[in-house]
Amino acid sequence: MSSMPTLTVRDATRADAEACAAVYAPYVTDTAITFEYEPPTAGQMADRIAAAQERHAWIVLRDAEGVAGYAYGGPFRPRDAYRWTCEVSVYLQTGRRRTGAGRTLYQALLPRLAERGMHTAIACMSLPNDASLGLHRSLGFEDVGVMRKAGRKFDAWHDIAWVQLDLSAHAGRS
Repeated sequence: MSSMPTLTVRDATRADAEACAAVYAPYVTDTAITFEYEPPTAGQMADRIAAAQERHAWIVLRDAEGVAGYAYGGPFRPRDAYRWTCEVSVYLQTGRRRTGAGRTLYQALLPRLAERGMHTAIACMSLPNDASLGLHRSLGFEDVGVMRKAGRKFDAWHDIAWVQLDLSAHAGRS
């Protein structure tokens, strides 16, 4: 009889940077899911984690083998009027998509962001990306627009979809 692996979610620290960078690197090198061209180093990832933790949040999903994925919120835009809106992302180890891991991460992340004063969460996805669109829609994110040919990677133009979620329903849930 097999059992499901135990998954835990916790706030990330700088010590998680190497594992998060390893999760993220294949998205950078092998997909247009992110528009970065070079994977960040562990040091750069540590700085990103620390910056997210200052006002927003960065969490990791762990199993018996270590970090299986992460999610974070960060600033949407730098102008003062946007300070209650954050941009969110989730990244999972290869093979973990459509397993419930992304949902688990977001269900822990969204209340943290609401408790830290965020009112609206925004997510941006390069298209096509049915798995990410499905995840966000299942969590109540609403489609708000598509920008055509907004990014270029691997010698091709890519559209991006924007979705948003009112976080007021998530306050007090963590």
